[in-house]
Amino acid sequence: MSELLVLIDHSEGKPRKVSLQLLNAARTVAEGIGADVAAVWLGTGGADNADVLGANGATKLYTWDSEDAHGYVTLPQVEALQQIIDNNDVAGLITSSSNHVKDVAARLAIRVDAGVITDATNLEIEDGKVVATKEVFGGDTITQCRVAEGKFPIWTIGANAFPVEESGGGAAEVVSIDVSLSEAAQKSKVTSVEIQSGGDRPDIGEAAIVVSGGRGLGDEEGFRLMEELADTLGAGVGASRAATDAGWYPHRFQIGQTGRTISPSLYIASGISGAIQHRAGMQTAQHIVAVNKDAEAPIFSIVDFGIVGDLYDVVPKLVEEIKSRKG
Repeated sequence: MSELLVLIDHSEGKPRKVSLQLLNAARTVAEGIGADVAAVWLGTGGADNADVLGANGATKLYTWDSEDAHGYVTLPQVEALQQIIDNNDVAGLITSSSNHVKDVAARLAIRVDAGVITDATNLEIEDGKVVATKEVFGGDTITQCRVAEGKFPIWTIGANAFPVEESGGGAAEVVSIDVSLSEAAQKSKVTSVEIQSGGDRPDIGEAAIVVSGGRGLGDEEGFRLMEELADTLGAGVGASRAATDAGWYPHRFQIGQTGRTISPSLYIASGISGAIQHRAGMQTAQHIVAVNKDAEAPIFSIVDFGIVGDLYDVVPKLVEEIKSRKG
């Protein structure tokens, strides 16, 4: 039987939440096209996760247990995936939508004659074909598309597009591979990696709840209020481009067309007008709440719940109410 590959994004020896979500998506697709789900772990520690990956739907786990997988830039992962594809009957590949992985997907597609659809928000089976939902033109238009040419499709999918749902399966069968890197793959070496995080708060790319602030905060002190709200909810903190360009919050937390694309269960925007560039990065959130003094702010056109008012009146009361309900 053919295999639907899922490239596992991992950190500190554990799969990221987005990878477990992708395995759930892969199970639905694999059932519709008559394929098995096979996870691919490039880097050390893969075999130690056969149980959790199997429980989330992978029947097989390809591992390249080598630091070289991430010791050089992009090409080692491309060559490892190409080796797996050349030696197996592959029906498709699902990856996350990070910039790095999209680079891997694009380079791989050229080598193996695959078609690529990036930043999909859903995958469905129609007449035996996989149809992807994708937003274009900065999120202003939603399309449904499928790969029309090439040996098989590659889809990149953002975090939180699918839930994490265990399949109840046993440990995945571990298949180790050994990759002999080409000279070209060893030309660009990773010399250091700096992990940038929000401290104890969840990363906004994987957080179930994200609290975000914009120009309406007035200054960087406004983000202390956003952080207080986030800590009350166990949320991540994001910002609009206007706020990061003003130096009020680090650029790595920017949400929008030129920043991070997120899809949390709940998104709370305070002092953000909702220009199309910002909406492109968050409008796939399952529930959207906005606080803004301007009743005509564009963000109100996409919210589930909107509050017209001064955020410095509304948010402190919201924090107080949440704390009282949590006891």
